[in-house]
Amino acid sequence: MNETAVVIETIIKAVIVLSVTAGMGAFATWIERKVLAFMQRRLGPMHVGPYGVLQLAADGIKLFTKEDIIPQNVIKPIFILAPVIAATTAFTAMAAVPYFPEFTLFGYTITPIVSDINVALLYVMGVSSVGVYGPLLAGMSSANKWSLLGAARAVVQMLSFEVVSGLSVLAPIMMIGSLSLIDINDYQSGGVTNWLIWKQPLAFLLFAMAGFMETNRSPFDTIEFEAEVVSGYATEYSGMRWGLFFVGEYANMITISVLVSIVFMGGYNPIWFIPGALVMLFKVSFWVFLFLWVRAAWPHIRPDQLMWVCWKVLMPLAVINVVITGLALV
Repeated sequence: MNETAVVIETIIKAVIVLSVTAGMGAFATWIERKVLAFMQRRLGPMHVGPYGVLQLAADGIKLFTKEDIIPQNVIKPIFILAPVIAATTAFTAMAAVPYFPEFTLFGYTITPIVSDINVALLYVMGVSSVGVYGPLLAGMSSANKWSLLGAARAVVQMLSFEVVSGLSVLAPIMMIGSLSLIDINDYQSGGVTNWLIWKQPLAFLLFAMAGFMETNRSPFDTIEFEAEVVSGYATEYSGMRWGLFFVGEYANMITISVLVSIVFMGGYNPIWFIPGALVMLFKVSFWVFLFLWVRAAWPHIRPDQLMWVCWKVLMPLAVINVVITGLALV
């Protein structure tokens, strides 16, 4: 394949991933409201379109047409840039994620991944961690102390749980010997019994908990703490700038769902007669539903409790798991 064809294929893949993920993120907001309503014996969106499905369009139009307010005394360039960073890093992280197995279309073999790099897991986690600059710059550039305090809390918590997520995947990486998500997926081929969730249950639990925290989901949603009167680092944002933070949040939720499915739950390997693409879709849908289910079922925890659990429980467990895995491999 010549270079021009490779560039064109990569651009098409990037556009498709960006469009589909953005659409899934928007649809997830409607699904979330419906799931929470069902679990709380309510109806949720019902008035705009059949079963309220056009509420998505109504919310989008509202965000795009709402007045763009920039308060006085903010550091304007940084204030404008912060939500862009939050959304951009969320979508950029998806470039190295394989979503489905290879397939042939009109005699042409297509690999559903924008860029197949040999350190894909490291790339995804590294790019996602850059997203911490979004809340940080948003709070530092705002003109009130509540935003600054909210940004400081958000950064401390996100960095802390990135340590947990990084340590938790070390053990699976030691077993597989590769950072490629395709190699990690292929390592688990052969059926459900070969999934890493059975060989590394503690790593799976730690990575999932860190994923809930890093995507700002209950019960660990203390980055932008909705139980408070103010909205943390996003207090002074409105309209589409406010919306960009939460577009990034839902995109990260989808990315974490895909990562957990690939690293610990067999990825897109087929199960019995079910093709790999459909299996992957079921797994990601299950994890998205789990994010919503936990929000409906679990209360918030205090920020100090969250940090205590992170540093005094989860991180030591992650280190112990790495040591035990190393001894077992030796």
